[in-house]
Amino acid sequence: MTISNQLPATKWKLNEAGDKNAENLLIKEFEIHPIIAQILVNRGIRDIETARRYLHPSLNDLHSPFLMKDMKKGVSRLLKAIHDHEEIIIYGDYDADGITSVVILYKFIKEITPHVNYYIPDRVQEGYGLKIPAIDKFKNNNVKLLITVDCGISDLEQIAHAQFIGIDTIVLDHHEISGSLPQAVASINPNREDCAFPFKGLAGVGIAYNFLIALRGSLNKEGFWKNKKHPNLREYLDIVTLGTIGDMAPLIDENRIFAKIGLELITESQRPGIKALKEVSGVDNQTIDSFKASFSLIPRINAAGRIASPIDAVKLLLAEDMAEARMLAEKLDSYNRHRQLMEKKILTEILERISSNNIIENKNAFVFASDKWHPGVIGIVASRLVELFNRPAFVISLNNGVGKGSGRSVSDFNIYKGIQQCAPLLLSYGGHYHAAGISIKEENIDEFAGLLDEITHNSFEFPEQTSQIVIDSECRISDIDLNLIEQMDILAPFGSKNPEPLLYVRNIQVSSPIIVGNNHLKMWVNSNGTSFDSIWFNMGKHQAALSGASIDIVFTPQINNWNGSPNIQLKMKDVNIIP
Repeated sequence: MTISNQLPATKWKLNEAGDKNAENLLIKEFEIHPIIAQILVNRGIRDIETARRYLHPSLNDLHSPFLMKDMKKGVSRLLKAIHDHEEIIIYGDYDADGITSVVILYKFIKEITPHVNYYIPDRVQEGYGLKIPAIDKFKNNNVKLLITVDCGISDLEQIAHAQFIGIDTIVLDHHEISGSLPQAVASINPNREDCAFPFKGLAGVGIAYNFLIALRGSLNKEGFWKNKKHPNLREYLDIVTLGTIGDMAPLIDENRIFAKIGLELITESQRPGIKALKEVSGVDNQTIDSFKASFSLIPRINAAGRIASPIDAVKLLLAEDMAEARMLAEKLDSYNRHRQLMEKKILTEILERISSNNIIENKNAFVFASDKWHPGVIGIVASRLVELFNRPAFVISLNNGVGKGSGRSVSDFNIYKGIQQCAPLLLSYGGHYHAAGISIKEENIDEFAGLLDEITHNSFEFPEQTSQIVIDSECRISDIDLNLIEQMDILAPFGSKNPEPLLYVRNIQVSSPIIVGNNHLKMWVNSNGTSFDSIWFNMGKHQAALSGASIDIVFTPQINNWNGSPNIQLKMKDVNIIP
């Protein structure tokens, strides 16, 4: 059922009444609120076992890592390197996913053998993926085994070169595969067509974690630790969670298990690096949920790889001394402030281009390029454009006639599949459903923009570029109470594929709308004697229109702890004025 909306240009889609038998089964089995049962059923969670795994995530429910194609080959090759005292290099990407992947692999393997090191390329000087000059340096350092993580699956030429000069490669990657696999000892990627691993949505760090589970199990079978305590991989989940959420991986299946446990560990913050990161982010002594991780902690990790050195972020997460951790966290915080200024300047320039040109504004996909933009922040700007205009966007940084571009997409368009159709115009490309990177000659950018616009138009309709809100459940305002909100917390952590629940209430009255903070609209909403405070972020401009109005609302109920007193507050998502 689609509901028209008269205020912001947004469409509302209300999930139809679900399976009442399934809802009643879940209510009886788990003693949950009927609205919670409806949300679960509408999200495809209909039987007791599926609901149990969702409501009570457990490491016992992880899939066997050996279901991944080539996992046994990869572990066997690493075991040989360990036993033969070979030099090993871990090669990762410079974003949060790549950084955290390098950290957990290095930390675990370093406890087993001293013959391991890591390498992350410089974003500006080297760019994404394996590079032959780096591989030649590894050869000079007598490296025999190269482990790539969050990259490598498309580096066919580079891995062939490594093999030719006597370096074996294990690839741990989650990016889409186009064409042949590299000549690696093992190419471990759930997106392989011949891979039986049932969950395809792991981030790179999730694949690295599965690799460590398999490695630890194999070492245990060998009696490696004998009577000594083997490493507790649960303690790694704080780092795994930062990479998983940072890569916007879907928070379902294994990722939900990682994030549920990992966020608890981050809140406890036993690790010096994370404790220091929380301090500089201003969230120490707070419960860390997926949103605080996304907007406070992860941007500072990413900032190191975007505009400075990702090695600082690796060292922070590996730090065992609190003084060192605080020093590194301060560096990351300064990088992040600088990144914010750069991002704001680029976004302002692009918005001015859009507002001055109706042709650009009506495009189905955006492509912008400049030789003045830092390549480290263009991906964030692309994300902002998607949020603002609800269409795919590429932002390209030019240097000496060649552009490096980052693309982001909306939920219904696979941007990787889209740029695959543009391959003849590109020097290289890679990515997955929601994000992609390209290298392109400057003279091909206009043609690329036109082709991507056409592909987007043919693949998915963006009627008036309006976004759509999917509503989980319709209720009465009197249904909202502390018990319901507390039960909603068990649906967390929220993120991709597991969004915050949205409820819908019809025909309520507005009173006392005021603007607070940075243009946020605060108002009371009431119906049949029940009233609640509400907040609508960044929507102060609607104060006059809503004063005394009758409205329908879409919202998430939450607890607002003001002056130590918990009160129910409705966090507005959207509003419809009733004529």
